[in-house]
Amino acid sequence: MTELKNDRFLRALLRQPVDRTPIWMMRQAGRYLPEYRATRKQAGSFLDLCKNAELACEVTLQPLRRYPMDAAILFSDILTVPDALGLGLYFEEGEGPRFRKTVRSEADLAGLNDIVAEDDLGYVMSAVRTIRRELNGDVPLIGFSGSPWTLATYMVEGGGSKDFARVKAMAYDKPELMHRLLTLLADAVADYLSAQIRAGAQAVQIFDTWGGSLSAAGYREFSLPYMQRVISRLPSEAEGRAVPVIVFTKGGGQWLSAIAGCGAQAVGIDWTTDIGLARQLIGGTVALQGNMDPSMLFASPARIREEVATILAAYGHGSGHVFNLGHGITPGVDPDHVTAFVEAVQELSPRYHQAGG
Repeated sequence: MTELKNDRFLRALLRQPVDRTPIWMMRQAGRYLPEYRATRKQAGSFLDLCKNAELACEVTLQPLRRYPMDAAILFSDILTVPDALGLGLYFEEGEGPRFRKTVRSEADLAGLNDIVAEDDLGYVMSAVRTIRRELNGDVPLIGFSGSPWTLATYMVEGGGSKDFARVKAMAYDKPELMHRLLTLLADAVADYLSAQIRAGAQAVQIFDTWGGSLSAAGYREFSLPYMQRVISRLPSEAEGRAVPVIVFTKGGGQWLSAIAGCGAQAVGIDWTTDIGLARQLIGGTVALQGNMDPSMLFASPARIREEVATILAAYGHGSGHVFNLGHGITPGVDPDHVTAFVEAVQELSPRYHQAGG
């Protein structure tokens, strides 16, 4: 494999010294970019875009041509695993993802496909290999998956949900069935992420998007242990260097200590958590990723710069911080405001990484 020219992101995840705070954005390849919208139109549909390795590579690289990001993230979707399991993923315009089948009974669970990620999700591995080749060592590539609980919410609800009534009803009233589903998903996700690492992913992120919908007890029963199960099954090294794992639980700020003990090298935090307090609580054991409110990108460039300065100061001196948004970038953002965001991090962060600082 080509030697990595910029390993700032990987070093920060391992809390090793860096010259400045690295930056990337969740959903950095996406609808806010006109070139992305053009490529998606060329592909015909979102799923067709995900399944075409060359086009998935193209949209992965698009933000890197505009902005000096310190990492690329695979262009795909968190629902590829449930789709491979046989639920029939499709997208309704304006309504988000839907499944033709759901998992709400013993029979539904028994009817799921047995999958091997290398084969049944081979189009993802093809995209990873293509992206790694085209990156040519410029920056690391991040692979990802949804968390077992987050995938289960879509599989039980049949799509997105505002109240998670069906999936919570299963968890609280039929916990044995839910635990069997989550165990199946944890092992599928571990296989999936391991295959991405073998194909060339240099770090992986677990998106626990809906973990924050659970109660404290529910989170410790139905989300966290299954992410631990995934992490324990992943290769710790590839190509002679560590492969860091990031766990991002949206709405998980009240469980930071528990999340920090799950085995991941980094914890992503959303914008509702003070990053300075998070560092005091867990920053000595894991790196932190985040956490500007994505809506701040609708503000003026000057205001964006102020917010970047505030977050950098709250984290303070030293490594172990990857700058990111507190969730994915919003589609309506002006791309020039992203330029202001990235430039602010690059210009303001070196003072926090000076020797002896």
